[in-house]
Amino acid sequence: MKSRRVLVVDDEDDIRTLVSELLRRAGYEVLEAADGRAGLRLLHESVPDLVVLDVSMPQLDGWQTLERIRDLSDVPVIMLTARDGELEKVRGLKAGADDYVTKPFGRQELLARVEALLRRGAEPVVVDDYEDGVVSIDVAQRRVLVYGEEVQLTPLEFKLLSALVRNSTQVLGHEQLLEQVWGDANAVSRDQVKLYIGYLRKKLAPDNPQSFPIETVRGFGYRYRAPGAE
Repeated sequence: MKSRRVLVVDDEDDIRTLVSELLRRAGYEVLEAADGRAGLRLLHESVPDLVVLDVSMPQLDGWQTLERIRDLSDVPVIMLTARDGELEKVRGLKAGADDYVTKPFGRQELLARVEALLRRGAEPVVVDDYEDGVVSIDVAQRRVLVYGEEVQLTPLEFKLLSALVRNSTQVLGHEQLLEQVWGDANAVSRDQVKLYIGYLRKKLAPDNPQSFPIETVRGFGYRYRAPGAE
């Protein structure tokens, strides 16, 4: 089997070397970049399967680099940061990161998160195009329309919406959504489901997020109620 390729972008030599060596010992092919611009060049040239991206870097920081990555690719991105705060995590997830690891981190924890994201990417969900009068999804083009207006979603938001609409009227629990969207019910926190449901509602119905037909079923999970559904 071809070795999976991971791009590590961090301006701190010791951290970059530690992460790279850990990944190489686990059998991954590793590319290294000491700043965001070099990381973007390698992303374009070598097309990695996953990116480990530090937040605090000079000139082009992690947030700016992530924004440019998302213009080019939906490759999974794990953010590394020294700040362990909810607002920092929310910022990363809203910007399109797939996961968030706080320094200092456990080596096995980082490997487990890398493996979970790569497993998710290796098993893409096959979904037919969808349309119900409110939402229209073109899977091949990764295009979403709401009442005929195009809405830009991150890759994870797209997967979450697709999971909800293809199980229309069915209540999906947190574990089911983590399994279907993140690829592993234990890889990330259940709170990420709640965060992304909120992001979806705001993007799909910015003037009145609660009006969008994604229902919270307290104690169970979430349900997309298609127009005309019982």
